[in-house]
Amino acid sequence: MRTIKGPGLFLAQFAGDAAPFNSFAEITRWAADCGYRGVQIPTWDARLFDLDRAAASQDYCDEVKGIAAEAGLSITELSTHLQGQLVAVHPAYDVAFDGFAVPAVRDNPAARAEWAQDQVKKALTASRRLGLGAMATFSGALAWPYIYPWPQRPAGLIEEAFDELARRWRPLLDHAEDCGVDLCYEIHPGEDLHDGISYEMFLERTGNHTRACMLYDPSHHVLQHLDYLEHIDIYHDRIRMFHVKDAELNPTGRQGVYGGYQSWVNRAGRFRSLGDGQVDFGGVFSKLTQYGFDGWAVVEWECCLKHPEDGAREGAEFVQAHIIRITEKAFDDFADAGTDRAANRRMLGLGG
Repeated sequence: MRTIKGPGLFLAQFAGDAAPFNSFAEITRWAADCGYRGVQIPTWDARLFDLDRAAASQDYCDEVKGIAAEAGLSITELSTHLQGQLVAVHPAYDVAFDGFAVPAVRDNPAARAEWAQDQVKKALTASRRLGLGAMATFSGALAWPYIYPWPQRPAGLIEEAFDELARRWRPLLDHAEDCGVDLCYEIHPGEDLHDGISYEMFLERTGNHTRACMLYDPSHHVLQHLDYLEHIDIYHDRIRMFHVKDAELNPTGRQGVYGGYQSWVNRAGRFRSLGDGQVDFGGVFSKLTQYGFDGWAVVEWECCLKHPEDGAREGAEFVQAHIIRITEKAFDDFADAGTDRAANRRMLGLGG
């Protein structure tokens, strides 16, 4: 067993145009003041991080690490959630997702996907330069519009989608191997990799690639009514990253998992600040510790009610209280009788 590192904070939800959220130096000082020991960096936000420079320059990466260190923080991982999303986009979402890409590739799905793949590759290279062992991403989605089979899906549709998804990601997974970095897909509704079975379908098509790993976030499992503790039992060997985020699902006679097109505050399933939802984090931290997870517990704040700065400060305390410092001895060591093999054989009636 190992002790989980933390607390860390994902900066994406806090970056903004006003201080202290508009520069890496200031936001890291603020995060440290909130009680965090690490930060996860969104690679698409130029206010905090220059991905092109990081991929090309060891000096720049050392500078970024130094800024974090001055605040008393480590860099936990880089995130390419938005770029990973654009590796595979169904045409129904072209307009909505174009805003995630640079203007030069908008209205051009093929160019956008090529740009996104290059971004993920650069972030993997930057992760290596930063000395990081894992990177967060989304898988993107080609099959998601067909999640509910009405009308019935034609034979082979889902298989074709996953074949193509694996074809696009395989070169990036190979680059991840070259960099020594695990590519961690957040299992998330809206992505083709949204539960364990869909992850397994993708994994099989990548030849069970050793770098095709998971970012575990129990909030997304709560909203699907998926057993998030058993999920750790099944996939612990592949879980390399951990987002600590809370959620609740309160179905009624009027709405359930799908939410009736309502706003987040009016949905049956909604994200909450840590401790305000339904996730059994005592169970989650116990399971991850049991299986030897030694990565970071990174708070991803999303809440339909609470102010983000309050959620951030409370989140640091919450994670710190849940990290389990592992034991170095058995609880009943005091009763050790100091027997040896000969004594054991005598106890079994096998002679001296």
